[in-house]
This record gives sequence, C-alpha cells and structure tokens, in this order.
Amino acid sequence: MSTAGASGITGDSYTVSNADKKCFEDNGFVLLKQVVTEQEMKDVIEPVYMKFINREVEVPGKDLCDMSGAQGRTPDEFTVYNVMLPRIYYPAWQGNVLEKRCKAIADQLRGGDMHVDFDQIFAKRACSADSAFLWHQDAAYWPSLKSDTAAANCWLAVSNVSKENGCLRYVPGSHLELQLRRHRSVGKTHEESHAICTDVDESAEPVLDVPAARGDLIVHHERTLHCSYPNLSSEWRHAYILNLRKAACIAEERSLGFDHSHNTQLQWDVFHKWA
Repeated sequence: MSTAGASGITGDSYTVSNADKKCFEDNGFVLLKQVVTEQEMKDVIEPVYMKFINREVEVPGKDLCDMSGAQGRTPDEFTVYNVMLPRIYYPAWQGNVLEKRCKAIADQLRGGDMHVDFDQIFAKRACSADSAFLWHQDAAYWPSLKSDTAAANCWLAVSNVSKENGCLRYVPGSHLELQLRRHRSVGKTHEESHAICTDVDESAEPVLDVPAARGDLIVHHERTLHCSYPNLSSEWRHAYILNLRKAACIAEERSLGFDHSHNTQLQWDVFHKWA
C-alpha cells in the first residue's frame, strides 16, 4: 500500500498519505477528502441517519437529547439534536463501508488495533444561535484508564459544512499539551447539560476553521482542543461521528460500567472533579 501520493479510497478501505499522517501528528487533526462517495452517502449513510432524525428508531431516555443545554424542549425543538449510540439501537448499520474505512484510517493514524467504541449523531437546527459547541477536549469526557487511551474521533460531514452552518474549529498542536485543561459543565449540573467546556484565548492561541464537503471526514486526537460555530444558515447541518479506540481500552471502559450512554450513571462528573 503506497502512501506517497494523495489519500483516497481503496475498495472498502482508505489509504492515508504520508502528508496527511504528518498533518495529524503535528496538528492533532486532519481533513480527509471524500472518504464516503456520494452514492454511498445516498445508499448507506443517509437512509439510516434520517431514520433517527425522523424518530423512526426508538432511542431510550437521555440518549436522545438536546446538547445545546436548553431545558424543557421537545425533540421537535432541539437545536443540537444528539443521538448517542445509534449503531446499538440500529444494529443493521454496524459493519458498513464507513466503519471499515474509519477503522483503516484509525489504524494508520494511531498504530493499529483500533475498534469502534461509540458513535453519535449531531444535527444542528437551522437558524439556531445556541447550537455552538464550546471549546473542549474529548478526553475530558472519559475516565482515566490503565490501557492505551489513544482515540480517533472520525467526524463525517453528512451535509456540506461551512462557517455559517457550524463547521469545526481547532487549536492546532493542542494535543501535545502535557495536561488536559480544566473543564466545567455548560449547565449548572451534569443533569442540566451533558456538555462540558474549557477556556481558549482566541486572541493569543492559533485557531483554524475546518469547513468540509459532504462525504469528507475530519479525524482528531482525543486531546485536541476543538469547538464549532452555531448554525446560522437556513438549512440543517448534519454530522455523524464514529470514535475508535484500542480493544483493551474499550474492554477496560466496559469493565468499569462506562459505555458512553447518557443513561448510565458513570459520567465525566463522577471521575473528573473539575471546578
């Protein structure tokens, strides 16, 4: 498998170029173009994704929620429509072409033995000023473990993503910081909001916006600082996330009772005593 040229699809796999590997190593994230073709989006991703958006698949309890932090809304009013673990609630989606390519990508970027830990749907409602995600590091959501905690967060653009409708923003190189930054709840309590945030001085730290075309994949390191803009456009902004980690790491998480469901009691506020 040659990695000297451009990154691209190879059957059900995906080859990451040396240049893109270095981008990930240096910056803590990389944009990979057209990891899923338009036909695959129409045939494999979109039909199931929209079943969740249209609530044709039952999602129990808090695994269907509004990640904006707003209280008292119905799903028809959510501005950050979040579904945790959709591949668990719709098992037929497991093993699809996106999962195969994400595993290939994660193995190349994080040294092999990478497997799906959890997945997530994020849809930002049109004209929703409160749909921004604040600065955070994914690792702050997870317990400290004895196993190798390397992760690859694979963020698929299900729609074209721009600054106007809520693209991701990163602090390049922030994954190299020795300590996680202190995080706090976006709400007054964990029950009020499942989201957390930390501080970034955008006047002093480098910040890069990363727009993406439908079918593109952004992969980031578990310690990379990132956030996203609100969706101020007139259309929904759709994204789907697969997070991959080492087999031993996933097994250790599960042994602790941590499965990324919002319905379980073991959450970041239990294992991190952030101020």
